[in-house]
This record gives sequence, structure tokens and C-alpha cells, in this order.
Amino acid sequence: MVDSVDTLVVGAGQAGIAASAHLTRHGIPHLVLEKDRIAESWRTRRWDSLVANGPAWHDCFPGMQFPRSGPEAFPPKEEVAEALTGFAEAHQAPIRTGVAVNSVTRAKGRSGFVVDTSDGPIEAQNVIAATGAFHHPVFPKIIPDTANVTQIHSASYRNPDQLSEGAVLVLGAGSSGGQIADELQRAGRKVYLCVGPHDRPPRAYRGRDYCWWLGVLGLWDVAAKAPGTEHVTISVSGARGGETVDFRKLAHGGMTLLGRASGYKDGKVLVDGDLVENIAAGDANYFDMLKQADAYIDRFGLDLPEEPEAHVLVDDPECLTHPLCELDLAAANVTNVIWATGYTQDFSWIDLPNACDANGAPYHQRGASPEPGLYFLGLPWQSRRGSTFIWGVWHDASHVADQIEIQRSYREYHPESA
Repeated sequence: MVDSVDTLVVGAGQAGIAASAHLTRHGIPHLVLEKDRIAESWRTRRWDSLVANGPAWHDCFPGMQFPRSGPEAFPPKEEVAEALTGFAEAHQAPIRTGVAVNSVTRAKGRSGFVVDTSDGPIEAQNVIAATGAFHHPVFPKIIPDTANVTQIHSASYRNPDQLSEGAVLVLGAGSSGGQIADELQRAGRKVYLCVGPHDRPPRAYRGRDYCWWLGVLGLWDVAAKAPGTEHVTISVSGARGGETVDFRKLAHGGMTLLGRASGYKDGKVLVDGDLVENIAAGDANYFDMLKQADAYIDRFGLDLPEEPEAHVLVDDPECLTHPLCELDLAAANVTNVIWATGYTQDFSWIDLPNACDANGAPYHQRGASPEPGLYFLGLPWQSRRGSTFIWGVWHDASHVADQIEIQRSYREYHPESA
């Protein structure tokens, strides 16, 4: 006998849990399938010391409880997983763990889908792909496997002790790359960091966290990236109670900054000459945020303390005044390379003609697919800047659940009842 359910949610991370809560709000029967454990990515796909990049008061669902951290703290990854699990339990989310979804196909001759799982087939009127978009680590083919270095992705990095003795080259200076490089340097390692285009906001300014400033300035709800900024990452950190990422200070502490890696030849990593430009663009982003915050304070007469020191940069380190154009790995004693270069998405398990484009990216409008009954959650910029954050996916899940309820009302409509 084939199981059936109105709505099947694939994935029990923050997106799937949010979807379940909103489906319950509408009284929509549903089931959530998770191939591992609840919030598995927070448990095993992060390095040991990772904390949330937003404070607990902001990076949460309504009523979500963090067992140990206060509202202003940046909870460690284990506590985030516990908080998500506790929220799911409190809302009695119908989650079935240890069940993998192999494929989703259209039911023949009727609406809905047939979902093939490791626990047998399930028929569903609607399917929500709540697996996010960070599925497979990206390894740019720059340094060959024959180079005498160990290469791992940031997804596999756990702590400095797992690496062999020697210096470390970290490629990518977004939140992951910047924090990993900083941790390695604090552990006594010599670190080289390739810095590409990035935004570098203040962690806090004039007594308010960066997340608060994005909120009051309306920047969380920006619907799309500005043209030309598609590959710009954000370098922000909640480590040690929250700190503004400052690449100059890291360099003064012994780190060597480099531009983006562009090639490899004769044991040397070739480096683009874009370091100065990338650092300057990050500084411009930083100062623009301070300017917007100051203007907001003046306009609405807020009593927040001035912070003149935030407007002063430390001197440029030598690696910025005389940037390297190549890095000889052997001469620099680099024995470890960490690629903090993001992920690709994989929705190949959705066997529907209008679900994804030729590159595998989902077609959708705020999560609603052109394939009737198919929805996505957890995608970057799904509806706004904050879509991949815990609080952001909560709002996207509300919209998706609303759309499912609207379609249910159409299906159940009969002229006699009207």
C-alpha cells in the first residue's frame, strides 16, 4: 500500500521545520522527511568552533529557545541544532528521520506527485524541497592533485589539529574563510588568505548589532543583489562575542593577504592583482553602513553613543602596499589548502521538466515553481536578502504555506458550496 499525504516536505533543517510550523498553522496535513537527523547540517557540516553569525534574539523563529545563550549571544552550532530540534518538538512537527528521497515524479493522469524514498513510495499533492541550496562543495580546478599539499573544502574543516604541520593557504574570505583563517592564525599557524570581492559590514555600531541596522534600514528586505555583485560574499563573524572582520588587523597579526587565485604553474599559485581593489571595496561597504546608520540616528533623534573610532582604519600592512603576484607553496612551507569557495546546488532528484534550468537552478517565484504543487525553500535571495537566515526562511515558509492553502481552496471549491 502506498502512503499518501497532502504535502511532503523534504529536509528537516531550518527550512523544513519552518515549513512544517506554517503548514500546521493552516491545518494542512503534511510529513517531513529527513535523511539524517534534524538540523544535521548544523551538527556535522560546520567546523567545531562555529557560532551563529547573528545574535540569538534575531537569528531565530518566533518563540524559539536557546538552552544556554542569552539573547545578545552568538550561539554555538550545537546549540542552534538543539534550538531547532526543540522548536520542532514543541510544534509537534511530523518529522520522519533516516529516510532519503530518491526522486519526485509527476503522478500519471492526475495532479500531485509520486515520491520514491528509501522507505517506499509516497504520494503527495504538494512537495516542498526544503533542502536549501548548499549541497556540494565547490573545488575550483586550480591547484592540481599532484601538488604536494593537502586540499580540503571548508565543509570538511573541523579544527587546526586536523591539519598537517606547516602553513595554510585559505582561498575565499567570506564568513567561513575569514573565520577559519583567523582561527588558524590564533592557533599559531602561518596563514595566507586569498581575498576576493566582499562586503565587510561592522559587527556592531553605536550600540546596535549589524542585524539590527539591516532591519531598521530596510536592507534585509532588498529583493535582489545589485547588478555586478552576484559573486560578492559577506565577511562577518560572531566569534568571541562578535567582532568586525578587519583584514588589515589580521595581516598586522602575521597573516599574508593575497588577491584571488587564478592559476598554478611550477609549484606556484598565481594571484590576480585585485587585492587592493577588493579591500577598498570592502572598506567602502563598511563606511557606507556607518554613514547610513548615522543618518538614521540623526533623522529620528535616537540617543545612541557616538563611536568615532569606528571611522578610523589601521595602516595598510606590507602585503597590501606590496601585494604578491604569486605564492611559491614549497618556499612558503604551505602544506594545507582550504577552499572556502561555496557550494553548488543539486535538485537532480526532482524529475520534472519545468523545475530547473539547464544549470540545475530552480525556476520559482518566491519559492513557487511553475510545476504546479512544487515549492522550494532555503534558497539564497529566494524573496529577500535574509532568505537563507533562520528568521528569513521563516517568512519565506509562511508565503509558501499560504500559496499551498490558496491552491487547496481552489481544488476544494464547488459551485454548490459557494
